[in-house]
Amino acid sequence: MPLRLDIKRQLLCRSDRVKCVDLHPVEPWMLTALYNGHVQMWNYETSTMIRSFEVHDLPVRCAKFIQRKNWIVCGSDDNHIRVFNYNTQEKVHTFEAHGDYIRSIAVHPSQPFVLSCSDDMQIKLWNWDQGWECTQILEGHTHYVMCVVFNPKDTNTFASASLDQTIKVWQIGSAQPNFTLTGHTKGVNIVDYFHGGEKPYIISGADDRLVKIWDYQNKSCVQTLEGHTQNVCSVCFHPELPIILTGSEDGTVRVWNSNTYRQENTLNYGLERVWSMAYRKGSNNIAIGYDEGTIMIKMGREEPAVSMDSSGKIIWSKHNEVQQSNLSKVTELPKDGEPIALPTKDMGSCEIYPQTLHHNPNGRFVVVCGDGEFIIHTALNFRNKSFGQAHEFVWGPASEYAIRESSKKIRIFSKDFKERATVPIDYSAEGIFSGALLGVRGSGSLNFYDWESTQPVFWIEMDALNVYWSDAGDHVAIATEDRYFILKYNADVVAAALASGEPIGDEGVDGAIDEEPLGEIEDDIKTALWVGDCFIYTTTSNRLNYYVGGEIVTIAHLDRPLYLLGYLGSTGRLYLCDKDINIISYQLQQSVLEYQTAVMRGDLEAADAVLPTIPAEMRSRVAHFLEKQGFREQALVVSIDVEHRFELSLSMQRLDIALECAEKIDAVEKWKQLGETAMKLCKFDLAETCLEHAKDHSGLLLLCTAAGKDEKLATLAKAAADDEKTNIAFIALLLRGKVNECIDLLVETNRIPEAALFARSYCPSRIGDVLAAWKEEAGKINEKAARVLADPAEYANLFPELPFTTAAEQHIAASGPLGSASTYRAVVAEREIPLAQRVSGGGGDGGGQPAEVADDDLELDDDELADDVGGDGEVDEAELDELLDADDAA
Repeated sequence: MPLRLDIKRQLLCRSDRVKCVDLHPVEPWMLTALYNGHVQMWNYETSTMIRSFEVHDLPVRCAKFIQRKNWIVCGSDDNHIRVFNYNTQEKVHTFEAHGDYIRSIAVHPSQPFVLSCSDDMQIKLWNWDQGWECTQILEGHTHYVMCVVFNPKDTNTFASASLDQTIKVWQIGSAQPNFTLTGHTKGVNIVDYFHGGEKPYIISGADDRLVKIWDYQNKSCVQTLEGHTQNVCSVCFHPELPIILTGSEDGTVRVWNSNTYRQENTLNYGLERVWSMAYRKGSNNIAIGYDEGTIMIKMGREEPAVSMDSSGKIIWSKHNEVQQSNLSKVTELPKDGEPIALPTKDMGSCEIYPQTLHHNPNGRFVVVCGDGEFIIHTALNFRNKSFGQAHEFVWGPASEYAIRESSKKIRIFSKDFKERATVPIDYSAEGIFSGALLGVRGSGSLNFYDWESTQPVFWIEMDALNVYWSDAGDHVAIATEDRYFILKYNADVVAAALASGEPIGDEGVDGAIDEEPLGEIEDDIKTALWVGDCFIYTTTSNRLNYYVGGEIVTIAHLDRPLYLLGYLGSTGRLYLCDKDINIISYQLQQSVLEYQTAVMRGDLEAADAVLPTIPAEMRSRVAHFLEKQGFREQALVVSIDVEHRFELSLSMQRLDIALECAEKIDAVEKWKQLGETAMKLCKFDLAETCLEHAKDHSGLLLLCTAAGKDEKLATLAKAAADDEKTNIAFIALLLRGKVNECIDLLVETNRIPEAALFARSYCPSRIGDVLAAWKEEAGKINEKAARVLADPAEYANLFPELPFTTAAEQHIAASGPLGSASTYRAVVAEREIPLAQRVSGGGGDGGGQPAEVADDDLELDDDELADDVGGDGEVDEAELDELLDADDAA
């Protein structure tokens, strides 16, 4: 299969001519050296420029990061090298390095060394630990030295390229080159080393428009790449992908297969000439510098070529090397999210560059796909069993497999590697998927075929990205760009239709899937698998979720992109890896998954059998799942979370269980919730208990008055007063007829004027002592205001109704407290009799009725007023206002 070189542009920043680019080894930063004398730092994840250095007004032709010192080092056409701290932008050092333009700089990966080369035909080695002392000058080229680069496999050696048409390989400490490579017919502009595998290769690009691959051990040219129409200015072996990148003044970047040397792609972004390229080990990103700016692209798939079988054996590739590990060898219990240390075993080298690796269902074979080919190996010792050419390869449920040879031809092979059938398609097949049925993606459609008969089973109008079948083959998840669908597959219906012998039309088998999907969830799936009826997946936003029965559970939030490998029931853990094959795991109890699967299948007996094996800490998760499925009774039995049990029992009106939970939680809001529910269900005794625990005095007031509970009202009045709920305490006392206690409460709370007025209306026997207290308080502010207050004992003519109200008070006090609610009718009947008649004993002569009061009796004469306020008896209006204001203030 061809290389899946998906190429995405991450950043485009237009600028003056870019002579050099570099990528920071850790941070998402790109460095650009510009012809206008500036150096810029960009964050390619946020597409923002984060630093700009004004180096000189002459061109800067080279710039590199020195990550371990937080520096950038750059060389410019004024022959100087300058060093800046990229955090503070402070200039650390500057010195004259050469006698002509500085063309290239290389930083040693571990030593404090920097190489520089120049149009003065010299190469110099600088040591920053020794104050940037020049420790070696190398001469040998006869023209401008255009490039120097360290060998990543032997950092004591480096290569240089010159316009004298040669490439020289040098060793630190030696004044003479180890050897010289010749073959270009014009000046050589660029040189780079091969990073991976065992190939001792150098690549070079020259003004003869050719790219050459050299074996520096045999000192020979092994391949020449032709295709550019102008000078080749930049070349590199990609550190992660099996590709070569070459850039030229013709404005193109060409992508070549580093194994077959076939040209795979040509990139042209219309930014004129290409001058420089940069890569970062461990990343698929490539930065390209042009005449008119810089482009950052991401190439290929970041998902690693890795596969795990059902027993825990993991096989993966690093470049062309294949390695294996076994999770059964892990002795220590891993922690969630932490890397697992695994012993590895080298399985050998693969003939093709592996883009994908997949075990067959029983784990005996593993297929390696890449470069337009597939090779089936034994999983145990990686022996070659079969091979062929294909765009795609998928395993079937019984170790058979299918390949997509072209957009019009899909072939099925039996488990003994012999071709068995061809799938009849009359459309362009863009992809195939494994599972209980063979999936074929067309343009805007997804078609499913029976593996055995190759007959169409059903099709869906959908742009599917991937298809995931459950192990039982009765559920299928179809992922699109922004959502996924869970469908129910009716295998029995399809089997009956195929067994009938009747021809099946293009529309497939009626009833093969349920008309309505079981679920449609907006989420973007990266990798996924099924465990029972639980669909587990990772998302592009780095979440690890699983879906079961309409519920989505987040297992973990991931700190980086991770890819699902599989689930081992023996360990109860889910295994994932990152792009560097660091294996991590998360606990996911098999008993929980089995229980949820049994519930989804409606087999509650099987679920009950599994329940005792579920750990206590997982019971709450199971209970929430049961509740969502509508099994609230079972959820109540399973749950051990008191708060969840309270909410469940309340929703089910199981107030006895809710009371037990409320007593354990003992929270005001829970007592209130339970009290309200009890009230609605007329469980008044329980409601009263709840309201007492919640200290809901207003609710208790309503309940006690409605039920006529005098003793409870008395208790409520005291409790409300203690909690400073004065209004409720006052109403409770008033309803009980405890007017004296009402007055005492008002006085205690310094509501003395209200106490006096209340006493005049309801308890005239208390007017004297309350009025005395009022006068005392008012006198503290204004004595005149206090004297204005009239005392009935002194001014009986002002209170002619006082004898009647006193008699009424005595009559009401003698009648005793209110009865229970059952005496309501009698109380109402009594109160229909006017109070005057009740006080006089049933009507009589009305001696107890209030006397008629003449208007004259309600007036004070001037002498009486003068005695109270002093002076000549005349009342000054301003003075009266002052007294009244003082009274208000009191």
